[in-house]
Amino acid sequence: MTYEIALTRMTALCSTAEHCESDVRERLQRAGLCAEDADRLVGFLYDEGYLDTGRFCRAFAHDKLRFAHWGRVKIAQALRLKGLPATDIDIALDELPETEYAEALHSVLDGKARTLRDEDEYTRRGKLIRFALGRGFAMDEILDAL
Repeated sequence: MTYEIALTRMTALCSTAEHCESDVRERLQRAGLCAEDADRLVGFLYDEGYLDTGRFCRAFAHDKLRFAHWGRVKIAQALRLKGLPATDIDIALDELPETEYAEALHSVLDGKARTLRDEDEYTRRGKLIRFALGRGFAMDEILDAL
């Protein structure tokens, strides 16, 4: 793939949805673009505003909360795996709306509670806590919701 074709494809890709640098670099590597051209292209995308780590973190966190009902812990872990700066991750997590966050936690707990059969309260509570922890919610948030 030539630099010009890659530039056209990546600007089109980044103008339709938020992407992070690691996603773009992975696509460029799969397309066979040399590392030197990939660095130049990523630099261009940052300079022109197609890539913005803060904007990506905010969009990712908001989407994962709203659509996947992930908690802050799981969102932060996913963003760290993408190699994004900790400051941008922290800002994005702080900007999550508290009411929507609480609603997501209650939705996760209510959905799981409906699937549990007749069990004693101790076992039921343990299963709900483990499930919500797996979704990335903090223990103190879960206990408050229960």
